Amino acid sequence: MSVEIEARLLERLLVGDQQAFRELVTTYQGAMRAVAHAILGSRQADEAVQDAWLAVVRSLPGFQGRSSLKTWLLTITANAAKTRYKQNRREVLLDDLPSPHGTIGAERFSGDGHWLLAPSSWHEDTPEALLSQEELRECLEKTLIGLPNLQSSVLLLRERQGLELEEICNLLEISLSNVRVLLHRARLKVFATLEHFEDTGQC
Repeated sequence: MSVEIEARLLERLLVGDQQAFRELVTTYQGAMRAVAHAILGSRQADEAVQDAWLAVVRSLPGFQGRSSLKTWLLTITANAAKTRYKQNRREVLLDDLPSPHGTIGAERFSGDGHWLLAPSSWHEDTPEALLSQEELRECLEKTLIGLPNLQSSVLLLRERQGLELEEICNLLEISLSNVRVLLHRARLKVFATLEHFEDTGQC
């Protein structure tokens, strides 16, 4: 969201525009849940996000724009999730469960996680190909759900929400090296799923 659009949205929020609040929820709910999921796990992430929205409603009149609206929302979400975490005295596990297809060699990818040699290109001009594309999308979503909490959340925050690695570090209170490792492992598992699907046509 551009600075100008965010400023206009904030103006509408401050005068109580309900449509603006719905737009805010639609735009940032996914990123907020990814942050909560990383800290608490899937079982209590939704409750933490609800806590965060209540805090947003209470705090919005005092928002001074020292950070972007997105950063502010995600910080509130992280704080809400950490509060629940402390209350429940649970541990966030930095686990690395195996992918159902294993992983493929890291040497196949560049430092930013992209293919050095891309998978063979697909043709999307037939119903069969389009059906395969939908099946692949479902397969990749299943892989994301199966990743450990922190791996999936770091991947989603980076790839879907576009957060910088340093922002992810600050929100989740983990080191830059941990973020890079988690992101790399998650990407390898997603790529392994993609390659398996290309080879077999199955998830």
